[in-house]
Amino acid sequence: MAEEMALQPAAKGTDWWAEARGILWLILAVLAFHSFIAKPFYIPSESMLPGLRIGDRLIVTKYPYGFSWVSPTFHLLPHFPGRLFGRLPERGDVVIVTPPGTGEDYIKRVIGLPGDLIEVRDGALFLNGQAVPRRALGDRLVPIDENMRCDADETHGGSRFYAGRRVEGSDGKSYCRLTIFRETLPNGRSYDTADLGFNYQADDYGPYRVPENHVFLMGDNRDNSADSRFSLDQQGLGGAVPWENIGGRAEFITFSLDGSAGWNPLSWFHAFRSGRAGTSLHPDQTAP
Repeated sequence: MAEEMALQPAAKGTDWWAEARGILWLILAVLAFHSFIAKPFYIPSESMLPGLRIGDRLIVTKYPYGFSWVSPTFHLLPHFPGRLFGRLPERGDVVIVTPPGTGEDYIKRVIGLPGDLIEVRDGALFLNGQAVPRRALGDRLVPIDENMRCDADETHGGSRFYAGRRVEGSDGKSYCRLTIFRETLPNGRSYDTADLGFNYQADDYGPYRVPENHVFLMGDNRDNSADSRFSLDQQGLGGAVPWENIGGRAEFITFSLDGSAGWNPLSWFHAFRSGRAGTSLHPDQTAP
């Protein structure tokens, strides 16, 4: 018996270096996927209403336009001009953009490409001297929740343009009433925009010529979006942005939360907004 016990191999301890290497490779694989394939994105503002709401979670693909200094997770690379395997976005694409001189990511829609002449007159968009077709769809009621306050109190993060837009629906619930217009770009791509009334800073703009290797971006919530119409000092994009500042294309909504979730996991299920998961963010395509 003693001889049999002596022949058994001694138990080995945990190989912590091998475990650490495994974790390191896993982290690198996740970072590589986020940097070059796709990453999740959280909607932090109302600038893309009515299509996107605060609390929406999206998938953003990195490869459609090639790769640049903003592609890696956390924007770890130093700034360099141009893109690898690059191609320009299409008008109507919803993209992630990092404004010059910042490390933040914004989400906006591509309106103008290099050489385009952009102008806004009384809230109507003009592209290369031609009015972009704009069809009135009437009012749309967006449910009010913790992530959609419809608050006109600017001192608490609201917008004066929401004044008088908080209404009660026939079901007794509170809604935000948005006036909707459907725009159709020259390439036939259509999407809905919100018009909240006259905005002297946003409703008249340009004419502005988009420089080479730049794109002009606007939010769908035309009166409440810091985009290419506004300077960097106004938290906008400071005109058209270099194409290397585009971080990827928004594809679809994975899920959406209304902001009511707390520390209790049971509250998470009630915070899910129904009907938003799987919503495509690609514009409708009609014949140009």
